[in-house]
Amino acid sequence: MTTRRRLSTAERRATILDAARDHFATTTYPDASVPDIAAASGSSQSLVFHYFSSKAGLYASVVENSLRSLIDARLTAASSLNPGHPVRDRVATLLGAHLDALAADHTLIAGAGEPEAALLHRRAANEKLVEQLRQIIGIGDLPRHTWALRGWVGFLDHAGLHWVESGCPEDQRWPLIEAALGALEGALGDWAV
Repeated sequence: MTTRRRLSTAERRATILDAARDHFATTTYPDASVPDIAAASGSSQSLVFHYFSSKAGLYASVVENSLRSLIDARLTAASSLNPGHPVRDRVATLLGAHLDALAADHTLIAGAGEPEAALLHRRAANEKLVEQLRQIIGIGDLPRHTWALRGWVGFLDHAGLHWVESGCPEDQRWPLIEAALGALEGALGDWAV
C-alpha cells in the first residue's frame, strides 16, 4: 500500500499553476475549464478557487509567472554579452531568448477574451522590455524613442504570435530576428541614437 504525501501550500499552488499553464497553452481563456485544471493537478475545484479565487485570478497568475520567466530569460541573455558587444548583437541575443520562451510557453501569447488582470501583467512586461531596450541601446526618454520602442514591442508581439501559430518553424527563426532588428533600427533611425 502506498501512502500519499500531503503537499505543502506552495507545492499545491505550484502544481495547480503547472496544470493551468498546460491547459491554457492549448485552450483559449473563454473555453478553459477549471474542473479540468483541478483534475489535472490532483486538486478539487474548490481548492483551485481557494488559492486563486476565480478562473480569471488563476489565468492572471499563470500569465504573471510566465512573463516573469520571460523577463528573467531576456535579462540573462542580455547580460551574457558584455556592453562592448555591438548593440545589434545584444538585441539579437535578447530576441533569441524571447523566441525560445515563446516556443516553450504559449501562455506568453495574448489571446482573445483575457481578463483585465492578465492584460495588466502583459502591459507591465512590455514596459520592462522598453526599459531594458533603453539600457541596451543607451537611449533616454525622448518622445520619438519612446514611441519607436513601444511600437516595436507591438511589432514583436504580433510577429511572435504569427511564428507560434506557424508552429515555431526553426527555419523562420533567424529571418524573424533579422526582421525585428531591421524594424527596431528603422524605428530608431540608427543604432547609434
